[in-house]
Amino acid sequence: MPIRTAFAALVLSAVVGVLVSGSVLQIPVDGSINPVTRDFIVRGLDEAADRGFSLVVIELDTPGGLVDSTRDIVTAILASPVPVVVFVAPSGARAASAGTFILLAADVAVMAPGTNVGAAHPVPLGGSPGEPADGEETQGASTDKAAQDAAAFARSIAEERGRNVAWAEAAVLESKSITASEALELGVIDLIADDFTDLLQRLEGQKLLDGRILSTRGVPTEILRATLRERLLRLLADPNLIYILFILGLYGLIYEFFQPGVGFGLAAGGVCLLLALFGLQVLPVNLVGLVLVLFGMGLIVLDAFTPTNGILTAGGIVSLLIGSLTLFDIPDRRFGLSLATILSVVGVTGALATFIVSKGLWAQAKRPATGVDALIGRTGTAKTDLDPGGTVLVRGEYWAAVSLDGPILAGTTIRVESIEGRTLRVRRVS
Repeated sequence: MPIRTAFAALVLSAVVGVLVSGSVLQIPVDGSINPVTRDFIVRGLDEAADRGFSLVVIELDTPGGLVDSTRDIVTAILASPVPVVVFVAPSGARAASAGTFILLAADVAVMAPGTNVGAAHPVPLGGSPGEPADGEETQGASTDKAAQDAAAFARSIAEERGRNVAWAEAAVLESKSITASEALELGVIDLIADDFTDLLQRLEGQKLLDGRILSTRGVPTEILRATLRERLLRLLADPNLIYILFILGLYGLIYEFFQPGVGFGLAAGGVCLLLALFGLQVLPVNLVGLVLVLFGMGLIVLDAFTPTNGILTAGGIVSLLIGSLTLFDIPDRRFGLSLATILSVVGVTGALATFIVSKGLWAQAKRPATGVDALIGRTGTAKTDLDPGGTVLVRGEYWAAVSLDGPILAGTTIRVESIEGRTLRVRRVS
């Protein structure tokens, strides 16, 4: 009976299409879509083609991510010679924003019960889509252009894969989001599966648009593992972490500059800077913002050597704030550098700089504690009559003195007003 069944399957496939059978490569994707995620998925698709896998399953759970990375992933999926299944799982997962485009691009789109897809509207710099407020017409127009471009992208993918074009457009322009059952009813996805095992069973006999037929029941499965470099880059793909490491690295170098010798600042700051630079190659960085951050820190350091009374420090803090706000070219604040992190770092830097500058100004205004000038303003006792010259005792030392108040009797308390050579000029203390 098994031989007859296999023969019947081969005959049927010859009539209606090519039977695709063999190993399955599973690519787990959990988190935001960024250049690290893109490289991981593209590597998996290339490996599947090179090693002769019959099917790739991208198990997806994402809140969204960067537009450029999403486009690269969609392009790779559409160009893949190996059929690609995108499976939104497990229950509770989502394919929001960028995940919507990836799901639409699959040869077979599948969702688990309790998952959702949609809300693919581009998010402006302010953090939420919608009509622009007064005075924000330029930003609103820019956001509308981005939304129209994303909608056209979604429509083209849906047309390519034979999915619901109207809903794909609404997911972008109206931020529509639907459940798995609604997606199946609207023709957004092809199947609903409980888990990966159930997925393979339901994919058995699934016919693709190009006529190929999947044979997945009981086939061996291999999970694509991230390399050490990919795992490290995944940790460093957080703009907030990169930003903090970058600032800590600058702190360390500044500390080593002011306190040379031990090398702790150089070692700690160097490690932080190297990790930050390693992460900066992953995310889209605005060079102007980077220069402004470095320029701001430079102004703060320079203020310690110039008598500007804090003017350079104020300029440095402003430059640091503007540079931090423009450091990463990521309009969506959900995946970019958060405002709370920026304000915290700039606030701490400003507080430290203000403390150092105030200490410097206080030291400049403080009366000298040593030398002859330290005697000015001190009080003492006239040891002889001053008419006008005589001898006084100040801070346990005898000094020649001249009275500025006329004759002063011995034993009178005096105060030093000025010094000429080695002679004190004093007045009586009333």
